Amino acid sequence: MKTKALLLIVLAPALLAGCGGNRGAYKQPPVEPALVEAAQDDRGMYLGLLKQMQQQGAYYASLAHIDAFRQRFGDSPELRILQANALRETGDDATATAIYRGLTKGAQAAPAWHGLGLIAAAARDHAGARLALDNAVRADPLNIAYLGDLGFALLQAGQVEPARAPLAKAAELGPDNIRAISNLALWALLSGQASSAESMMQRANLPPVTRSEIYRLARTLRQPVATAIPAAAATSSTTALAAQQPAISATHAPVPPGSMLDRFSPSSPTSQEVTP
Repeated sequence: MKTKALLLIVLAPALLAGCGGNRGAYKQPPVEPALVEAAQDDRGMYLGLLKQMQQQGAYYASLAHIDAFRQRFGDSPELRILQANALRETGDDATATAIYRGLTKGAQAAPAWHGLGLIAAAARDHAGARLALDNAVRADPLNIAYLGDLGFALLQAGQVEPARAPLAKAAELGPDNIRAISNLALWALLSGQASSAESMMQRANLPPVTRSEIYRLARTLRQPVATAIPAAAATSSTTALAAQQPAISATHAPVPPGSMLDRFSPSSPTSQEVTP
């Protein structure tokens, strides 16, 4: 069973890993029957119910209701995105990919590219993930989740410095977004700046379980990242992670901000839109 391509740090202990969780696992939908019956008579309410089901992890239930919705109200790009998301989460990447590809030129282009990026990331296709997530961010540049996923995918590929801009943008756009702050703290650890990472986590009052997960992810990602940062920074990061204490910055290491709202350098020129 393939691992779920969730590229953001989450707070629930069972979902803490940046790429953890079991795709295809059945989850009982926590939706009241009365709500389902009422929604079936109202298109907007029914569509909202489908989104609620997916937010709660009831992807199999949402697939059944997507079929029912289509019979009652017809098809739409928004409905197809929900279907593709559910198929991806239940392990049918081939069908999900086909649906996403058919939606990359319309109003649902941003979520379509995002879905393609998550599929590529799950397959460890780093180049494909970056292309797709770059396109998602280009289509919806203020989406914190897309920025965070792009940054995390770059970290997974060992591209620490390019990950700085999207992760910084996500943190500035959502200064109270725990996932965005956690990802930026992870970037700081991987760039050899453990003291700054600690300051970020302390200012955000991250719970111990989340902080432990950030360190675990840094240890996991440190090896592929080692070739993307100066050796001195990598050594500093290794020592800091082992002791979980602030480290002295390397001279040429990327310097994270003193505050979550400090200004960051603009991102590097994005690649041309290419289907991964």
